[in-house]
Amino acid sequence: MTLGSKLAWDDTVLPFQLDNADIRGRVARLDNVLDGVLKQHNYPPQVEALVAEMTLLTALIGQTIKLRWKLSLQVQSKGAVRMIATDYFGPAKDGEPAQIRAYASYDADKLTDRAPFDQIGEGYFAIMIDQGQGMAPYQGITPLAGGSLRACAEAYFAQSEQLPTRFSLSFGKSTEADGPEHWRAGGVMLQHMPKASPFAKGAEATGDAGLLHARDLVDGDDMENWNRVNMLLDTVEDMELIGPRIAPTDLLVRLFHEETPRVFDAQPVRFGCTCSEDRVRQSLSIYSARDIEKMTTDDGRVTADCQFCGMHYNLDPETVGFEAKEEGAGDAD
Repeated sequence: MTLGSKLAWDDTVLPFQLDNADIRGRVARLDNVLDGVLKQHNYPPQVEALVAEMTLLTALIGQTIKLRWKLSLQVQSKGAVRMIATDYFGPAKDGEPAQIRAYASYDADKLTDRAPFDQIGEGYFAIMIDQGQGMAPYQGITPLAGGSLRACAEAYFAQSEQLPTRFSLSFGKSTEADGPEHWRAGGVMLQHMPKASPFAKGAEATGDAGLLHARDLVDGDDMENWNRVNMLLDTVEDMELIGPRIAPTDLLVRLFHEETPRVFDAQPVRFGCTCSEDRVRQSLSIYSARDIEKMTTDDGRVTADCQFCGMHYNLDPETVGFEAKEEGAGDAD
């Protein structure tokens, strides 16, 4: 696809509500965020697509968390792509951008030319929320099923939160006029308001692998509203999701004008990482001097690399571990 210049709604998540249907949602557009995530590693195309989809899901889901909270999505599998991990850091203050980072671990020898999700084997999809120091983290897990990461996220909300949830996503490489090729993504998330969840108590699971599906959680007028809004979302086109000609607000009017869409303040998002030398030292503080010696390179240094942002840390072995003899000194690049 060929796109124009950067847009005001790039790298934002716009929350909205459909007052006539008791449904809330978000519209996300990612540009520089994906570039920041994917340029850290030379991923094969199948892995790139999975990381892009997971990053977009993280932006859509993460918008709801509070200031300074952290939301993490994770896939663990027995397939060629062993793990995909993403983090969404809530803004420090109202009006400031949230931060997203992501990476994948994979076995290149096991990758095939099949679809990206086929590179993932048996495993689980998890969402974790860290509310900060002194608070117990929340974690919910659901099996991998449904043929896409989007479907896994929908199944998670049906099982763990008992909330009917739908994602419509588009992502891929784009080309600007006279510019380099880069990744771009857009998506819409729909979620029925929480009052729908009691229906799940007696619901029959009709989803893949015996899991609950969104349709299992609604009844009566709620089912009619949910089905109607989903049919409207089915009419969305890829270029409407990604841009550049249709602003998120215009897209909502085009899709849902009869549902009385109401928008709230957009949340800007940026690629960002929280790694630091202090955090590396803290992670090494559980090791003895003998353990540190085994980690020391032939050059007499202890090194560590951040998988999210590629930062390289080079530390003096005498300054790390719980038996450190000297104050910390190191380099990062």
